[in-house]
Amino acid sequence: MIEIKQLQKKYHKLVVLKGIDLDISGRGVIALLGPNGSGKTTLIKCILGMVLPSGGQIFFNGENIKGKNEYRNDIDYLPQIAQFPENLSAIEIIELMKSFKQGETREKALIELFGLERELEKKMMNLSGGNRQKINLVIALMHDSPVIILDEPSTGLDPLSITRLKSFLRNESNRGKLILLTTHIMSLAEGMAEKVIFLLDGRIRFNGMMTELLDMQGGQDLESSIAQLLDNETV
Repeated sequence: MIEIKQLQKKYHKLVVLKGIDLDISGRGVIALLGPNGSGKTTLIKCILGMVLPSGGQIFFNGENIKGKNEYRNDIDYLPQIAQFPENLSAIEIIELMKSFKQGETREKALIELFGLERELEKKMMNLSGGNRQKINLVIALMHDSPVIILDEPSTGLDPLSITRLKSFLRNESNRGKLILLTTHIMSLAEGMAEKVIFLLDGRIRFNGMMTELLDMQGGQDLESSIAQLLDNETV
């Protein structure tokens, strides 16, 4: 579904992505992992056309995305930091964002899922960090697109909301969707993802099944396996 060939991104002298080759296809949850500054968010923004690559190509369903926007109608996206007008209410923001895509939406089910009924009339400036993130998730997921890309979706969420989000994403995966997510919470990735892409210093250091990574590094869990992988890279 998403094919990436020799993707490079430079910001002046800083090289963020260094010849990325990836084939992200099929269904299920893929965890895009790596330390801060490894290039995760830049890679996602290149896929979405929000950042122009310095080199390489990206294909979505076999078509080069360069100069195109229509393919993004098939992608639901949650940015790491979402910014909306602070003087508008939550429901006004949701209604505004609905207008950018055609088709049926499911915001009511998501509002109920995250228990937001009493927050809808509040202005964004008056919402807690956790409730802002829940509103962001409603906006990101309400269009029911076949591909979901989530950049740090659990930020600010309480344990119950994280549990509900995990259950929702598992159901989306079972419906045949492709879900790509970044997170620094290894327990979230381990509990959700079947595959792992590990970025370090702008290069892919691992791309494969979660079970393969655990076996390869001899770790008891994902956190210790990632730590071992990082340790091996510094030797």
